[in-house]
Amino acid sequence: MTQDATQNALLGLLSEGHGGVLVTLKRDGRPQLSNVSHAYYPDERIIRISITDDRAKTRNLRRDPRASYHVTAADRWAYTVAEGTAELAPVARDPYDETVEELVRLYRDVVGEHPDWDDFRTAMVRDRRLVLRLKVERAYGIPAGANQG
Repeated sequence: MTQDATQNALLGLLSEGHGGVLVTLKRDGRPQLSNVSHAYYPDERIIRISITDDRAKTRNLRRDPRASYHVTAADRWAYTVAEGTAELAPVARDPYDETVEELVRLYRDVVGEHPDWDDFRTAMVRDRRLVLRLKVERAYGIPAGANQG
């Protein structure tokens, strides 16, 4: 596999599913891992994740925006680790603000249609949700179809 083909295969794995592990850095430098859902936008090379304002991962990212995101293929052999710098949207403050609009798009891209969008929008404000945008700067791992021997 050429280096470009390998990178494309690694990044492609981000689009195959919606679950992964977000890794942020605690104050003492140790990793803090969270199972989360995501959507990957290849044209932007951005992973979007819905998070809440009061969680450790959010506090960690405000202090140090470096993060990694780990996904695996169904066979658990192929995997990708995407590294990047996090950007955090403002906390949702109004059911129709830009953050909630982005959360609606993210929900649709991960789950599909919600049965009650008004309830969803209200919950995003109540839960103090925001969007983590992880710009993929580097990816490594084992792409699908790589020599597994």
